[in-house]
Amino acid sequence: MNPIIRYLLLAFAWLCFALGVVGIFVPVLPTTPLVLLATFICARCSPRCHRLITGSKVYRRYVTPFKEAGGMTVKAKMRMLVISCAVLAISAALVRRPLVWIILSCVAVFLLYLVCVRIPTVSPDEVILPDEQPELP
Repeated sequence: MNPIIRYLLLAFAWLCFALGVVGIFVPVLPTTPLVLLATFICARCSPRCHRLITGSKVYRRYVTPFKEAGGMTVKAKMRMLVISCAVLAISAALVRRPLVWIILSCVAVFLLYLVCVRIPTVSPDEVILPDEQPELP
């Protein structure tokens, strides 16, 4: 692979990973898809960077359980919705503009749709938490 293209792809992968980390705290930014994209790109360009991302706490906490179980538990969905709605409500209270309220309301409705309809719900028994994963020799 051309070194310039490789470095551009790696820069894009780390940007995706950074945005995924920010997505933990920002309701609209999706954590899991951005971290997965970064992992995919790094797998093609740099095995070392791929190991760094897959070994990170963010990957183990957000991506691994989703990949293993194929969805989220009700508890995880509720936690996500409570935090996201709290951040949206604080934003609406601070800005106090009707246009911003409309936009934040649309974001909240879209988030509810994603969490309640699009993301599958799995039982807690199906999810392997990062602390419960077996150690490899």
